[in-house]
Amino acid sequence: MIAQEDLIALVRTYNPKTDEKLISAAYEYGRDMHEGQYRHSGEAYFSHPVAVAAVLAEQRLDDATIVTALLHDTIEDTRASYSTVAEKFGTEIADLVDGVTKLTNLQLSSTETQQAENFRKLFMAMSKDMRVILVKLADRLHNMRTIKAMRPEKQLKKARETMDIFAPLAGRMGMQWMREELEDLAFRVLNPDARASIIRRFITLQKETGDVVEKITGDMRHEIEKAGIEADVLGRAKKPYSVWRKMQEKELGFSRLSDIYGFRIITDSEYDCYSVLGAIHQRWRAVPGRFKDYISQPKSNGYRSIHTTVSGRDGKRVEVQIRTRQMHDVAETGVAAHWSYRDGVRSENPFAVDPVKWISSLTEQFDAEEDHHEFLEAVKLEMYADKVFCFTPKGDVVKLPRGATPIDFAYAIHTRIGHACVGAKIDGMRVPLWTRIKNGQSVDVITAEGQIPQPTWLDIATTGKARAAIRRALREQDRDRFIKLGRELARAAFEHVGKKATDKALEAAARTLRLKEPDELLARLGSAELTAQNVLNAIYPDLAPQNGDEVALDLAVIGLAADQSFDRAPCCQPLPGERIVGITYRGQGVVVHAIDCESLSAFDDQPQRWLDLHWHGGTHPAVYGVTLDMTIGNDAGVLGRICTLIGEQKANISDLNFVDRKPDFYRLLIDVELRDAEHLHRLMSALDAESDVAAIERHRDPDRSGGTQTQQN
Repeated sequence: MIAQEDLIALVRTYNPKTDEKLISAAYEYGRDMHEGQYRHSGEAYFSHPVAVAAVLAEQRLDDATIVTALLHDTIEDTRASYSTVAEKFGTEIADLVDGVTKLTNLQLSSTETQQAENFRKLFMAMSKDMRVILVKLADRLHNMRTIKAMRPEKQLKKARETMDIFAPLAGRMGMQWMREELEDLAFRVLNPDARASIIRRFITLQKETGDVVEKITGDMRHEIEKAGIEADVLGRAKKPYSVWRKMQEKELGFSRLSDIYGFRIITDSEYDCYSVLGAIHQRWRAVPGRFKDYISQPKSNGYRSIHTTVSGRDGKRVEVQIRTRQMHDVAETGVAAHWSYRDGVRSENPFAVDPVKWISSLTEQFDAEEDHHEFLEAVKLEMYADKVFCFTPKGDVVKLPRGATPIDFAYAIHTRIGHACVGAKIDGMRVPLWTRIKNGQSVDVITAEGQIPQPTWLDIATTGKARAAIRRALREQDRDRFIKLGRELARAAFEHVGKKATDKALEAAARTLRLKEPDELLARLGSAELTAQNVLNAIYPDLAPQNGDEVALDLAVIGLAADQSFDRAPCCQPLPGERIVGITYRGQGVVVHAIDCESLSAFDDQPQRWLDLHWHGGTHPAVYGVTLDMTIGNDAGVLGRICTLIGEQKANISDLNFVDRKPDFYRLLIDVELRDAEHLHRLMSALDAESDVAAIERHRDPDRSGGTQTQQN
C-alpha cells in the first residue's frame, strides 16, 4: 500500500501548492473507517482507495478528486455518513463521495429496462460533476488490475460489464490509455486463450523480423531530423484486444492483418504537425482512405490529432498519429484535462474541452427518446461511435458515427428533413440512400413534399436519433393496422398457455414493459418490435414458452405477401439477425439478399422489385448454410480437430472442398449449417482462436447470384 507521505509527494510533483493537511486528514480518516476490513486477496481494504487516488494523481487531478478517491467507499461500507464527511471535508467533497456511492449501487449489467434507467442516472451524475465518473473509472481500473482474487463467476460479470460499459465510456471521454487497459484486462478474463494466442503470434513475429517498432521509429526520427523538425517519436505494438477486434471486424487471420503497429509523433506546434505529415508522406506511401485530420475537425471530447496510415518498412502498414504536446495531454486524459494541474496551477490547456458543454451535447439527444429500448440503443451507439465529419452544401460541419448514411445525415439536420428525404448527392453525385458517408464528403439531401419514412430506412439508418424518429413515424402510419394484428397475436399466444388476453392483462404487461398504454404494446407486437413471448414473459414468466418452438422455415422472413415464397441468395448467404432486402421475380418468387450484397447494384434502376424484409425475431433452426474460407496447417489430425470443434459449436458440416493443397497448409471451403449471425460469429471466433487455423473468413461469391438479375416481374 502506498504510504501517506508518498501519496502526498506524488501530488506535490505536479501541484506544489496542494493542501497537504486536507489529503493527510482524508488518508487518516479513510484508514480509520476501513480498519478491520479486508479485500478478497487478504490485503487491508484501505489499500484499494489509496491505489485509486494514486491512479488519479498520475493524471494530475485536483485535491478534491484525490480526497474523494480516498473516501469513495466510506459512506457505503463504513459507519461514515454524508453529514460527517461534509462536516470534516466540506460539501463539495461530500457530494462527490455521495455521487460515487450512488454510481457503485447502479446495476449497469441488469435487465434492459433497468439498465436503461441506470444509464440515465449515470449521465445525470456526469452532468452534475464529471469528477464522479473519473473516480469511478479509476476505481474500476484498480478492481480489474486485482480481479484474480475474485470468484470466477464474479470475474466474468465484472469483465463483461467493463468491456460493455466502462471501457467505451473511458474512450468516449477521451481517456484512450484507460480504455485500452480496461479492454485488455477484461479480455484477459473473457477470452484468455485468444489473448494468449495473439501474444504468442507477436513473439513469433518478433523472432522472425526483429524489433520492427525500434526500426521504424529510427526511420521516422531520421526523416524528421532531416526535415529540421524537433519532435518525439513513440512506437508500440497494439494491445492484444485491439488486434483481436480488428481480426473480428475485418474477418482476417493474424498473418493477414497489416496495421498492428502504432506510432505517435509529438511536436511543439500545430505548424510542425503538418510539416511532419509532409515528411512522412514524402518518405512512405500513404494508404488511401486512412487519413483523418482531427486538428482542423476536433472530436467532441476535445481530441485533436492527425491520423495517417503508411506502408512502412518491408511494406508493413503502420498507423501514425501526429499532435502537439498540449494535444497529447488531452488525448491521454480527455475531459480530465479540465481539472489537471501543472506547477501548482490549474493547467490552461486551450484544447481541453469544457466538461459542462461536452456532457450537455452528449445527453441532448437522449432526452428525446421515448422508451428504454430506444434510449439504450442511442446511448450505446454514442458511446461506441467513431466519428465521421462531413459537410452540408453551405460548408457546415456535421458529425456522424462511422458507417452513417445520408438518412442519418438528413435526420441530424432536422427530423422534418429526414422524413421528407427522397434521395441524396455526395460530392455532387447522386447515390443510393444506403451509401456509407466518408470523412470530408459533402452531402446534399433531396426532399419532396408528401414523402414519408419507409420501413427499409430502419435497415439503412445507424444513428439512434434517425432510427427512433423513423420508428415513431412508422408506428403512427401503421398504428391501427398493427394494433389489430397485435391483438390477434396476443389472443393466440395467451390461449396457447391457457390464459385470456384481457384488457387488464394487457395493461399489466404494458406497465411491466414500461409502455404508456396497452395499445402501444399491441402496436409493437403487431410490428414485430415485440414478440408474443416478450408479452407473456412480462406477466406469466413461468408459463411462457422459453425459446419454444423454432421458427418454421416458411415463416422465417417477415414482409412477404401470403402467396410469396423466398430463397436465400447464394451470393451472400444471408443469416437471421442480418439486415436483408428482397428482390422479386416473375412467378411471385423472392430472393433474399444481405443489405450489403454486391449483387444488389444490378437492381439500382429497378426500385419496383425491391421489398423491405426482416427476419423473424424467434429462435431459428440450424439449417442456414454459410461457406467458410479456411487455411489450416497440414499436420496429422488438424482437419479432424477442426471438424470436432465445429460440431462442439452446434454447427453441422454439409460440404467440404479443398481449394489449394501445399506441403505446409490446406485451403478449403467448408459449408456449415447455422442458426443465425450470432451463431456464425461464435463459430468463427472459436475457429480463429485455434492455433492450427492460419486464416478464416466468410466466403461470399457475387458470381453465384443466381443468374437471373435481368429477369423482370
